[in-house]
Amino acid sequence: MESIGEFFKQVRETKGLTIDEVAAKTRIRTDFVKALEDGNFAKLPEQVFARGFVRSYARSLGLDEEDAINRFVQSAGAFYDKQVERERLKIRQAEEERQRQANRKAVAVAIGIAIFTLIFLLSREQSSLLVHRSSSELPASASKRTAPVAPEVQDAPPSQPVEAVPPITPAPLAPKAKPAEPPAISAKPSAGTTGGSVAVPAPTVSPVPEPTAPPSLGSDGPLGRISLEGAAVTDGPLVLDLEAIELSWVVIQIDGGSPQEALLRPGEKGRWKGQDRFILTLGNAGGVKAELNGKPQKPFGPVGKVARDIVLKR
Repeated sequence: MESIGEFFKQVRETKGLTIDEVAAKTRIRTDFVKALEDGNFAKLPEQVFARGFVRSYARSLGLDEEDAINRFVQSAGAFYDKQVERERLKIRQAEEERQRQANRKAVAVAIGIAIFTLIFLLSREQSSLLVHRSSSELPASASKRTAPVAPEVQDAPPSQPVEAVPPITPAPLAPKAKPAEPPAISAKPSAGTTGGSVAVPAPTVSPVPEPTAPPSLGSDGPLGRISLEGAAVTDGPLVLDLEAIELSWVVIQIDGGSPQEALLRPGEKGRWKGQDRFILTLGNAGGVKAELNGKPQKPFGPVGKVARDIVLKR
């Protein structure tokens, strides 16, 4: 069986039509018509759009569309099978690269958490050592301040009695502001005794108040009875409206389901409904106007160009 391109070329020449006339009649670009007749499938868009070209070409020549599709599958099947395999390989490589990036991020996060935990433990240990050292030095300094100073008393010889020495009254001086001093120590031995005992009052050391922990905001605190609840938001369905300005083949994948294909002629409209997203592939990017939930979308590309994997979501 002859190829689809040779078959179309023979029928076209038999009918006396040129490539430009076929392109104007089918609204297919001239280079696509020539590539189809030459069997140059690499210059054609994806298989679903190429099938649409074959159907339109066969219809313009008055041929059986199903027979033309069978000829196309036999002629271009091997080429598109290899193309599908290449696409699958690209997708698998991209998925492996994303997985490697995710693993690197997870390792970086784990290392960051470990470093933060180590720093926190070291700072906590250092603060506990400082508190322990200050608490151990505090009683030592307090004992040094409270140590009494005993006056030196010379013992008289046992053969001679100790005479009481009258106190010497100093001359009165002008009063001066003096800093507070500890209470005076008086040592006054009684007459007829060989020695005297000294009574020294010990200064009172006020206890150092221990640090108190800040009040915790538990169930009985000021925020104990406040509950934070997120309000669930429910969205309506997504509605996609497409209107063809020029002839265009459209492939739509709704919410990860099976792809749907459609051929839109100028002036024709289509509507699809979903929940989360739409993934579009357009054979004629500039020949379609789109609205998502009534909101017009920007053009997806120039006229005659193929736009793939267009994601429309909330």
